[in-house]
Amino acid sequence: MRNFKNRSDEVEIMDDLKSQGAEVEQTLKELDIINNRLGGNKISLNALSELVHGRKSEVLRIADLGCGGGDILKLFAEWALRKDYHFELTGIDANRFIVDYARQALKGIRNVTFKTENILSREFIRQKFDIIHCCLFLHHFTNDELIHLLENFKKQASLGIIINDLHRHWLAYYSIKFLTFLFSKSPMVKFDGPLSVARAFRRKELIELLEQAGIRNYQIKWRWAFRWEVMIRTG
Repeated sequence: MRNFKNRSDEVEIMDDLKSQGAEVEQTLKELDIINNRLGGNKISLNALSELVHGRKSEVLRIADLGCGGGDILKLFAEWALRKDYHFELTGIDANRFIVDYARQALKGIRNVTFKTENILSREFIRQKFDIIHCCLFLHHFTNDELIHLLENFKKQASLGIIINDLHRHWLAYYSIKFLTFLFSKSPMVKFDGPLSVARAFRRKELIELLEQAGIRNYQIKWRWAFRWEVMIRTG
C-alpha cells in the first residue's frame, strides 16, 4: 500500500529528457485526451481569463513551461482570437523531441513559438514574460527546486503565474491507476500517471512552498478532478 503522507521522490519515465519515439507520441496524445475529458485544460483557461481581464489593448507574453504537445497553447491561442486578446505564446520544454512534436502540431498558429530549454538554466532565468503558466509540470521537481523556481518566476513574470497541478490523494491515485490500466495504450502513461499523483501536492504544502519563495498575493482553488488552480499576481 502506497503512503500518501509525503510527496514521492520516485522518477517518472517522462523525466528522462532523451525520451522520444512512438511511445512519447502516444503519451502526448493520451495526455491531451485526459486533460480535455477531465476538464484539466479549462482550469488553466479560467485562471488566465481572470489574470488578463481588462488588458485587451496590450500584447501579453505568455510562457507555457513543460509545454508537452502544445494542447494548452492551442487553447490559449484560440481563446485569445475569440476574445480579441493579443498574445505572444512561447512553449518551453527541455525535451527536443517533444518540442519538435508540438511545433509540428501547432504549425498553423502564427503567434506560438517553441524553445528547447531547461528552466533551471541561467539562459532561461534571464528571460522575461508577462505570465508564466505551468500545467502538470511542477510536481516533477523537488521542494527545494520548487522554491528556487518560484523565486525566479516571481521576478520573471510581470503580471502573474498560473499553476495547474494535481492534488495528492489516495482516490485520485487509484482512480488514475484503474483508468489507465483499462484505456491507455502507453506504458509511460500507465506508469507516470499514478506516480504523478504520488508526487503531487496537498494544499498546506503549496502554501508553504509559495510563502518560502516570498510569494504572498495568491489564490488556491480546488478543482475537479483532484486539481489545484493556483493564480499568483506579481504585478
